[in-house]
Amino acid sequence: MQQRTHSTNQAAGRLGEVCKVIRFTMNTYLFVYDLMQFCGHSWIFTNMIIRFMSFGKDSLADTFYSIGLVMRLCQLLSILEILHILIGIDKSRLFPRFLQITERIIVLFVVINSQEEIQGKYIVCVLFFLWNLLDVVRYTYNMLARMEIHYLPLTWLNFSLCIPLYPLSVLAKAFAICVSLPYFESFGTYSIKLPFPFAFSIYFPYVLKMYLLVLFIGMCFIIQNLFSERKAHLGTGNVKKKRS
Repeated sequence: MQQRTHSTNQAAGRLGEVCKVIRFTMNTYLFVYDLMQFCGHSWIFTNMIIRFMSFGKDSLADTFYSIGLVMRLCQLLSILEILHILIGIDKSRLFPRFLQITERIIVLFVVINSQEEIQGKYIVCVLFFLWNLLDVVRYTYNMLARMEIHYLPLTWLNFSLCIPLYPLSVLAKAFAICVSLPYFESFGTYSIKLPFPFAFSIYFPYVLKMYLLVLFIGMCFIIQNLFSERKAHLGTGNVKKKRS
């Protein structure tokens, strides 16, 4: 009987050690992921500021050509965040994060990247500035949180800054889509007309106009989620715990 109990305790101990190793490995992986994103977005953000201070308004026109590649890489990499939530190593809510990532992917790759005439518009610079400001703060907070470091001003900034800036970024996305509509109409990009007997066509500008409605509906849902996250992390009880 004692031997069985001892064997059970040993098995439980080994299982506990394995679980600790897995948790440590996953936490290390997430830290490296956050670090990579932080480096990418910090480079973009710093590059934009330095270029603006050096060249003024002239730098805005070629923002996409200067930082577009790194921006696309960072946004493609962010798709992994959906996988992180699905496999359970990230405790964020899936649907709000999915909406935020797909919004950026659609606007960046489908709208901006496909129309060269849009890439030199000032709205692209504004959009990139808002995205990177939010992400520099978010990934800094995430990295410190992986190490169990909770710096109250940074926590406040992470869960407060997104509330005014996210709606502004949605307005910037909507404006970018509206500016792109004449070019999609002129060039017929992504518009499809199937031959007989299907007699069916997809006029892409109409798709974008419908997506604008989805964008604003999603914004309302995400803002509600941002407020609930802020309340959960910055409630009186949580603030006292993090201070102690």
